[in-house]
Amino acid sequence: MKVSWTAERPDATDADTVAIGVFEGDETPAGAPAQVGELLASGEARRSFKSLALTHADGKRRLIVGLGAREDFTPERARVAAAVARERAREISTKVLCWQAPTADGDVVAALVQGTALADYSFDSHKSQALDTPKGASTLEGTGKPDAEVKPKRLEGLVLTGDGDLGAIVGEARILSEAVNEARDLQNRPANDLTPTALAEHARKLGSEIEHLSVEVEEREGIVARSMGAFAAVAQGTEQEPALITLRYEPPGASGPLLGFVGKAVTFDSGGISLKPGAKMAEMKFDMSGGAAVISALAAIARMGLAVRIVAVVGATENLPSGRSVKPGDIVTASNGRTIEVNNTDAEGRLVLADCLCHAVGLGAEQIVDLATLTGAVIIALGSTYAGLISSDDALAARVTQAGERSGEIVWRLPLHEEYDELIKGKYGDLDNAPEGRKAGTITGAAFLSNFVGDTPWAHLDIAGSAWDLGRAYAPKGASGYGVRLLVDLARSYATGA
Repeated sequence: MKVSWTAERPDATDADTVAIGVFEGDETPAGAPAQVGELLASGEARRSFKSLALTHADGKRRLIVGLGAREDFTPERARVAAAVARERAREISTKVLCWQAPTADGDVVAALVQGTALADYSFDSHKSQALDTPKGASTLEGTGKPDAEVKPKRLEGLVLTGDGDLGAIVGEARILSEAVNEARDLQNRPANDLTPTALAEHARKLGSEIEHLSVEVEEREGIVARSMGAFAAVAQGTEQEPALITLRYEPPGASGPLLGFVGKAVTFDSGGISLKPGAKMAEMKFDMSGGAAVISALAAIARMGLAVRIVAVVGATENLPSGRSVKPGDIVTASNGRTIEVNNTDAEGRLVLADCLCHAVGLGAEQIVDLATLTGAVIIALGSTYAGLISSDDALAARVTQAGERSGEIVWRLPLHEEYDELIKGKYGDLDNAPEGRKAGTITGAAFLSNFVGDTPWAHLDIAGSAWDLGRAYAPKGASGYGVRLLVDLARSYATGA
């Protein structure tokens, strides 16, 4: 989808549909055709949030979008309004949509781009019917419907109009939206397609295309050679090669701390010997969502040219049962020398992350944020509204929280306390990866990870409730790409000194 900004009036654009946002208590937007005012006056069009009405004027459709009270209108509400408008635009076969910006606030304008682009997403690469079937025949093959009855699945273009020059903001919003959708593509791919090797190849491709982004991949032999016994233990049950993916972004002139982003990328999690129930096991292709967010966020950061230094580590593997699999009761040794009793092979993400966190510290990361679909407990605690945040550092936790608020990917901080350390003590080794009693599951998972970062300021994001089926208008079902927007905003805060 082509995205652009113009100071021209909507009628001067090539859009076939113009979205006009209206606030409660405000006059009809300046320059709107008389038909818009008439619909508002009649009550057919309403100003309440997410209300929609359609009229025609001067050869274009006019989609009137209720924005609610001006004082309540936030970038997140703009994303939702844009998504609602995008769905209606699809129903009326819109090809190019123009949003008449309801405010000059750059954050709102960027959110309109994001809401439209994220709502425009669909994953169709494994369907036999091509996404964009050209017209020309009397019916579309496989549908039996005349061409005119088949709605276009995606917009060809999005134009935003308003006063001033917000072209750079719109351009960055486009890059960010594409990165989120890129992460969603990775998440939605089935596990027989997106293997650890395929994820590594995707990262390598980004490294070859994007300036100042480099990628290094090590497979099983390299992981074992690094004494990553926890990561290697998870990977030993599958025939697929695991991948330790290291990405570096260090543009000229960047200063500030070397940030470390770490992502869990279990491309399929059966639970291993501690096999999961069959119901909904197919969703465990999403267990690589943290890794997808890290890779896609770093690509967006590099494409934007943000002046920040980042090293990212993604641990990719499958977790499958076989004659070689790690067994409950086995004891493994992480690369920092800590021994771990593997009392449940379905608590594998923390084993992968343990060695990846050690690797990030070894590479010099001065502040670390990890993302992982780590525990079902976080869904019980927070649902899909918030991701869980646990941190060893108040300043870093505050910065991550603020990035979540600005990006719309909100987090809720949970506590760390020395008493939780008692719960993860091993009986035969240093640590227990799955304490009995099911107490504070999300927190004990983070307490376990805290053993692998040393004194480095660290924040852990448990995104198990947010990575898919988010339930928001712009990402209702399937992969959400959660974490990409937050990480990019976090990186920007360091680049700008905010």
